[in-house]
Amino acid sequence: MSEYVIEMLNITKEFPGIKANDDVTLQLKKGEIHALLGENGAGKSTLMSVLFGLYQPEKGIIKKNGRVVHIKNPNDATALNIGMVHQHFKLVEVFSVLDNIILGAEDTRYGLLSKREARKKVLELSERYGLKVDPDALVEDISVGMQQRVEILKMLYRDNEILIFDEPTAVLTPQEIVELLDIMRGFAAEGKSILFITHKLNEIMAVADRCTVLRKGKYIGTVDVSSTSVEELSRMMVGRDVSFVTPKGEEHLGDTVLQVSGVTVPSRLHKKDAVRNVSFEVRAGEIVCLAGIEGNGQTELVSAITGLEPIHSGRIVLLGRDITRASIRERSKIGMSHIPEDRHKHGLVLDYSLGENFVLQRYWQSEFQNHGFIRKKKMHEYADRLIRQFDVRSGQGSFTIVRSMSGGNQQKAIVAREIDKNAPLLIAVQPTRGLDVGAIEYIHQQIIAQRDMGKAVLLVSLELDEVMNIADRILVMYEGEIVGEFDPKKTTAQELGLYMAGAKRDTRKEALA
Repeated sequence: MSEYVIEMLNITKEFPGIKANDDVTLQLKKGEIHALLGENGAGKSTLMSVLFGLYQPEKGIIKKNGRVVHIKNPNDATALNIGMVHQHFKLVEVFSVLDNIILGAEDTRYGLLSKREARKKVLELSERYGLKVDPDALVEDISVGMQQRVEILKMLYRDNEILIFDEPTAVLTPQEIVELLDIMRGFAAEGKSILFITHKLNEIMAVADRCTVLRKGKYIGTVDVSSTSVEELSRMMVGRDVSFVTPKGEEHLGDTVLQVSGVTVPSRLHKKDAVRNVSFEVRAGEIVCLAGIEGNGQTELVSAITGLEPIHSGRIVLLGRDITRASIRERSKIGMSHIPEDRHKHGLVLDYSLGENFVLQRYWQSEFQNHGFIRKKKMHEYADRLIRQFDVRSGQGSFTIVRSMSGGNQQKAIVAREIDKNAPLLIAVQPTRGLDVGAIEYIHQQIIAQRDMGKAVLLVSLELDEVMNIADRILVMYEGEIVGEFDPKKTTAQELGLYMAGAKRDTRKEALA
């Protein structure tokens, strides 16, 4: 029997204008966690989509246990016990958790759907692997971390032995990431084989046995994780040394740009308010970070500030103008840029071209329209500049349909558009989510450059390393309130963690102002 449970040999996959995989070989051993590492657009998701039957390669073969197999679609992959958790979940939001798990693998009796055995199996699996879910909850009402558990249970329900995780931690909180890595270790200990796509080098070092690196669609090499380092992996991935700490000079504070006073925001999920009487300000020339575990009101607070959600009470002032009831376009015109948390729902129109997405908030300006018609040449010239400046990888340049781009490059497109607006206030929510280390380094430099140009930056991040690296001031949110204010030079990640978990609280009035 072959040493490898899966072999992808000399795989080549092309799309219009781009060779996503160029003669790539990947070999997975039984019972191992094998990381697949590469920059945004390096071809990692494409390679896994070939293995799962979503794409057919132009060249190359796939073997399972030493025998050549032909995977024409996901049903073929499932028959070979191959399962995949996609970067962007494949769930029906209006269906229950149970219905999503059994969808496509339903038990029927006399032509009628039978859920009793399915429910029993799902509950047994969730108990066995520590994946606590409510089978009757609607997917649209549960957190992204819980949605990912549903995706994992879909694989386990189908008795998959080869598990593909595509960027599984990109949307998770630090605590959920620790839980997921433990679950993956448990799978490997049971003899399941895992392919793990990630940009996060510390996760590879923590959980993977071996790591294969791709760069611009080409195979760079496979290394044993125990005998390599974060620096070496980043060099293989990007092709150069990467700085993990962004240099930052002293801040030079200017006038108050954003003032939030006594803001309360109702919750959409329960009777308790999501944000309760929050007050703070952001001045020109500083980066203020809202830190906290997901679900503690940061999302609702930013939605209120940016105009995505109405507030119950309080006042929001931008550049001296009351914008509490202003429309999103008014806020944008006054001077607000917004990198949203959900890039698909609030950041992009997925079936528009990259060029059209770049001018979404500027198309009415004379530079881009003439008597109500878009000036296509100007739009594409502008888009080409942003593509070059921010290294947005797209097969057909500004004509590329955004849906076809990798998640990381979609994120870079949003960051490019919002930073280039040159607004006095930049609100950045998880700006580096799903980005590789080289892109993270560049985005951090751009955010700090905005601050050094006298812009005000409100950063929302779940990544404590990111918070400590670039923030000038840190506000910790817990259960809808600001429970502490910190100078990153005078605090530690451990202390912030205690406040984020609710174990400590700053009761001084000035810390809440």
